[in-house]
Amino acid sequence: MQTLKMALKSIGSNKLRAFLTMLGIIIGVMALVILVSLVNGATGSVTDTISSLGSNLLTVSISDNKGAPVFLDDLRTWMEEESIGNVSAYTKESFTGKYAGNAETIDVYGVTAYYDTIQDLSLLLGRFLKSTDIENHTYVCVINDTLATELVGYTDCIGQEISINGVKYTVVGVLEDNENSLTQVFSKDSLVAYIPYTSLVRLSDTSTLEITSFYVSAAENGTTKEAEERITEILMKRFEDDEDAFKVSSQDALENTMSSVTSALTILLGGIAAISLIVGGIGIMNIMLVTVTERTREIGIRKAIGANRRVILQQFLLEAVVLCMMGCAIGIGLSWAILQVIGIVVSSLSITFKMNGTVVLVAVGFCFLIGIVFGLYPANKAAKMKPIDALHYGG
Repeated sequence: MQTLKMALKSIGSNKLRAFLTMLGIIIGVMALVILVSLVNGATGSVTDTISSLGSNLLTVSISDNKGAPVFLDDLRTWMEEESIGNVSAYTKESFTGKYAGNAETIDVYGVTAYYDTIQDLSLLLGRFLKSTDIENHTYVCVINDTLATELVGYTDCIGQEISINGVKYTVVGVLEDNENSLTQVFSKDSLVAYIPYTSLVRLSDTSTLEITSFYVSAAENGTTKEAEERITEILMKRFEDDEDAFKVSSQDALENTMSSVTSALTILLGGIAAISLIVGGIGIMNIMLVTVTERTREIGIRKAIGANRRVILQQFLLEAVVLCMMGCAIGIGLSWAILQVIGIVVSSLSITFKMNGTVVLVAVGFCFLIGIVFGLYPANKAAKMKPIDALHYGG
């Protein structure tokens, strides 16, 4: 305690110099805590958004059918499996859409029934495509709100006919923007029309109804993992146990990829902040060397009256550690205040920035380590002084 009191007294005797010395540590701690907290807050928001888009969706792509192509009847059969919910084929083409002299390039999706359920599409008006539309090759379409506004000119256009690649399609439904749907999030500003899968096959002059891409949802009381295992088992059996013939991907893969990216970003920003702390440590070592030089006669007197090397070493080492920890405490306090301000500014974006307890502990531990590492050389220099030389120092 006596050594600690002496360290605090020494620091308090020159407050401005002590503050400027701690400034590097303060900035380094603030950089570490704030940057990592911002990344964690943004990561949490993105992860929650991805999760809210539905985690029970599987996307299946077939690259080699091994002479056993998949057709609509196969999808209906697979829907009878206990662990599989709904299954819907899909394909996409771009065509010219026309209405009353207006023409736009639109994205046309050929889909089957249950596509809206799997993708969590929300209807503003009308209905979505039914099984009878697919079976009878009906020339009907469901369009998004953007296409209705841009091409037709108004949203309430149920019953109107739009031309897609020269073929008339009757609008039977209009979709509303839904932030909980992955499809609608990515196609929010696009002009999109959904038509029966069989109609798109005819429209694109494709000679076969073979399906190469489809979506699968988990059963009502099942899990995505169970559905993935079952559909993988079915396809492996169908495609001669060739796992390269198809690919089954889930939204979990997207979340894992996002987690990997943000983890790498956290490490990168943490490394940059660590460099700032090291620079601050160099500043502390520099000022401690100056302090040792200024207090050379004091060191000589203490040694002359019986202070041993360990006591002197402890005194100056503790002073360096106290400087670091005081800078760390100030940095953490300022970081909390800044994060509160940032949270208020971005409150409308539904992003929460909280101080990460783990990062704070890392900052405290790192500052303590810096105090020891960069304070050891000046303290050791002071401890090794000979009493007679220190007493004769006239600097």
